[in-house]
Amino acid sequence: MLFFKKREKTEAELEKNPFYKDKNALVVYIKCNKCGEVFRSHLRIGYDFIIDYDDRSSPFMIEKVYVGSKCPNKIELHAKFTGSYKPVSIDIDGGKFISKETYEREAER
Repeated sequence: MLFFKKREKTEAELEKNPFYKDKNALVVYIKCNKCGEVFRSHLRIGYDFIIDYDDRSSPFMIEKVYVGSKCPNKIELHAKFTGSYKPVSIDIDGGKFISKETYEREAER
């Protein structure tokens, strides 16, 4: 049986869609701009998403603030999604999106 290794998302791909589908959640990997701490966040579908009843084209949104253990820097994530949870707009402040592979490499340290 052959298994194909998925290739790592590029920075351009992460800017368009930094989310990874995992069962009933979207997973995002983030790195702090100040101290370099890495985060993994599971955003559960049907639980963590805010419903925007006024916007039919992007009815779901996320507004999260992450604070790590290494520094007091706040990382703010704001994103809007279609009804099928495809990102429409994404804004991150205080951090940047990283790939799953980068997270796994840096979390080992």
